[in-house]
Amino acid sequence: MIQVLNRGEMGGLPVINFHAAGIDVGSTVLAISYTDGRGNQCLCTTGCFTKDLRELVSLFEKEGVKDVAMEATGVYWMSLYEVLEEAGIKVTVIHPGHYKNSDYVKTDGNDSIWIHQYKSCGILRNSHIAPEHYRELRNYIHERNVVQTQKSETLTRIQRILTLMNLKIQHLISDIEGVGGMKILRAIASGTHDAETLVDLININQFKASREDLVASLEGIYKTQFVNMLRMKLVEYDFFVSQMKNYEVFIEEVLKKIALAVGKPVMKPVVEQVAESGKESEKKKGKKREKRGRKPAEVGSKYCRKNQYHFDVRSYLHQILGVDLTVLEGFDEKMLLDIVCVTGVDMSKWSTAQHFTSWLNLSPRRKQTGGKYIGNETRKTNNPATQSFRISANSLSNSKGHLGVSYRRLSSKQGPKTATKAIARKMAVLFYTLVKNQQEYDPTITAKKMKEQEEKKIKKLMKAAEKMGYTIQKIA
Repeated sequence: MIQVLNRGEMGGLPVINFHAAGIDVGSTVLAISYTDGRGNQCLCTTGCFTKDLRELVSLFEKEGVKDVAMEATGVYWMSLYEVLEEAGIKVTVIHPGHYKNSDYVKTDGNDSIWIHQYKSCGILRNSHIAPEHYRELRNYIHERNVVQTQKSETLTRIQRILTLMNLKIQHLISDIEGVGGMKILRAIASGTHDAETLVDLININQFKASREDLVASLEGIYKTQFVNMLRMKLVEYDFFVSQMKNYEVFIEEVLKKIALAVGKPVMKPVVEQVAESGKESEKKKGKKREKRGRKPAEVGSKYCRKNQYHFDVRSYLHQILGVDLTVLEGFDEKMLLDIVCVTGVDMSKWSTAQHFTSWLNLSPRRKQTGGKYIGNETRKTNNPATQSFRISANSLSNSKGHLGVSYRRLSSKQGPKTATKAIARKMAVLFYTLVKNQQEYDPTITAKKMKEQEEKKIKKLMKAAEKMGYTIQKIA
């Protein structure tokens, strides 16, 4: 039975924002649609020079425009965003796909008009834009990552040169960028070509290969052209390493600004629950290094792991986030820094952990038709935070912790691709919950889950054994 609830004339969408504007951003031209002080809709265009942007800000202030919406077009919108933010005008950055199905002839002017109308009616969703300090941090980290990629490409070229010289040392040393590998490369570039002399430069106990194999691998074709090419590539390598360290200086300065803005007291980098175990593990690592003839690694020393930061990132993150997340499985300083520079520390922008994982495109989006479930929608994203969570989740394939066990179980059933996304989502939920609630990680929870997983596995094995007429007993 159909019940009529109300009758009346159909009206358009109500206007709830009378001081809005819409901008279609281009590389050289901006199309602007806005509501002036008399309530009229105006359409205009302007250039993209800095003086044009400042004139646009003056126009908005004169006409009383307080809220501006624009689409995220490449990197062209960023300079306009900076100018509008500096003037105190609220800016809504939208995804172009949110209004792509509008029925109109696509032009710059029509795009700005539709953005203006949608913004006036309040039906556009704002994209997450981190505060200024975090955007500055992200730019520095991005450039450091670019230099790191260039350094890796240079190492690949160095390995090609070694192949041309018929040197097989790169196949016997797992990391040619390590201390021993770089000593050999620099010695070859400086003119030392005797295999026995080159092997004497390194500590053989650090490598699995025998001395005879190392000597044989360093007997090659030392032509002048190859040595010169190797020397030039080492100069490039040193330049990229120095550039990474230069960017680290800027990154540390921004972290100090953020720590001061947060205004939290300096905290210990390690929580009390894992302090003792952490000290014991460091002692064991130190003893192993002493046996191998190496010095213990310290923050800022030349023994710091490659591509890691040369200052104490952990303490800065602990002070900014309010909790020490590096004690969690799969969370390291570099990964957390890549995430924080995108998300910031204000988790109130996402009402729940589900909203946070949906924004990261780590949660499934179910598709239904005819009342039936037909699968999940595949979504692609270039979010650096998402990539960091996925890379860290993928690195847990050999971990002995709870997340590592979960990864291997899911990978065996549904494949590594699904397992990576599922574990990345779990890590995102942990990050959101601990940062928002300012709650330290409790390792007893993980121990409890590990015990539950072990009990389930034992029950499954006992049940399978009973079906075949066997019994299972625990070895004392």
